[in-house]
Amino acid sequence: MQRRRLLGGAVAGTALAATAAAVPAQARGRRVATGIEVLADDDFAELAGQKVGVVSNPTGVLPDLSHEVDLMHGSGKVDVVAVFGPEHGFRGVSQAGEGEDFFLDPKTGIPVYNAYNDKDRMAELLAEAGVETLVFDIQDVGSRFYTYIWTMYLALEAAGELGLRFVVLDRPNPIGGRAASGPVLHPEHATFVGLKPIAQRHGMTVGELAGLFNAEFVPEPADLTVVRMRGWKRDMYFEDTGLPWVAPSPNMPTVATAVAYPGTCLFEATALSEGRGTTKPFELLGAPGVDHAWSEAVQGLPGTRFREAYFTPTFSKWASAVCGGVELQVTDRREFDPIRTGLAMIIEQRRLFPEYGWRSQDVTSFWLDKLTGNQAVRLAIEAGADIDEVTPLWTDELDAFSEQRESHLLYRRTAQ
Repeated sequence: MQRRRLLGGAVAGTALAATAAAVPAQARGRRVATGIEVLADDDFAELAGQKVGVVSNPTGVLPDLSHEVDLMHGSGKVDVVAVFGPEHGFRGVSQAGEGEDFFLDPKTGIPVYNAYNDKDRMAELLAEAGVETLVFDIQDVGSRFYTYIWTMYLALEAAGELGLRFVVLDRPNPIGGRAASGPVLHPEHATFVGLKPIAQRHGMTVGELAGLFNAEFVPEPADLTVVRMRGWKRDMYFEDTGLPWVAPSPNMPTVATAVAYPGTCLFEATALSEGRGTTKPFELLGAPGVDHAWSEAVQGLPGTRFREAYFTPTFSKWASAVCGGVELQVTDRREFDPIRTGLAMIIEQRRLFPEYGWRSQDVTSFWLDKLTGNQAVRLAIEAGADIDEVTPLWTDELDAFSEQRESHLLYRRTAQ
């Protein structure tokens, strides 16, 4: 039987005293307290007397930017026996599609393992290290194809198989949690950028997703505890939380990147650069030979403005080549629909610069199908559909997912 416990109460006292000075004065009265702060304020009682494994990366910090693994280890009250890093690694040094090789953390001596996209290996390591409770704490960015939530899913699945406790230290969804949007993954398109049928912009925290995964998808549900945040509301963007932003991955430098990402990440499925290797990944998009016509064609999309832009990526697609294209600027986040915007941009790009087509592994495996989670979107675009004909394609499945997620939401909808 699924078991889920929710922790989270008043956050005050020694765990926060050292961090208050790091928070801007105007934000202190409304600052969100993350799961790790709630846990520390309770003197780590939830983890007492257990051998603990931690799945984390550079985002697993407190407001003073100290890392939770250092805090747990230094407290003398948590027996951390192993750490597991996701894509990009525990230290965040690897690029997309890479993990990080085994090493001993020089500060604590704790072994650090690569947990990227390998449930069976994780299960072996958990058993080998004698882990009794596995803790997950990584800052997500709110999009289905951002792989940290699937590392969490595989870790949850391994914990269920081994009979371990699984504790999620919750963090904000940086682009808000008011509603889900976009296509829902179809099972035949499952990959590590989407393992289970959730919406492209899921609108949930990692703690809420863990509850959904444990109840709906994991073959053997784990003994799940979610340590809830204090003060987070669904209409908050990350800047509203008063928390420091730590880049969750090398190409997610700012909150603005995360806001655009659910839509402009779709350019990974095209021959155009999605801005990797520039100072504005997922906001600069283009390729050699693309000119002002594209920026002129996409002006007027709600909540946006576009600048004709030229850039030279230092790595990834079109490295060292001068690319023409656009810089996307979001002017009104409430009006901005990232998925509609990204697809409208692709439609116009294909009309104006058809030489830049889809990326595919073969004639039957298209990257766009993996990112949208279905082939209907791609086929409609290829048939000449406009954006108003494409977006209704996922209405029914999105409605079903929105109803499914409702019972797993843990936080109030608006700030009071």
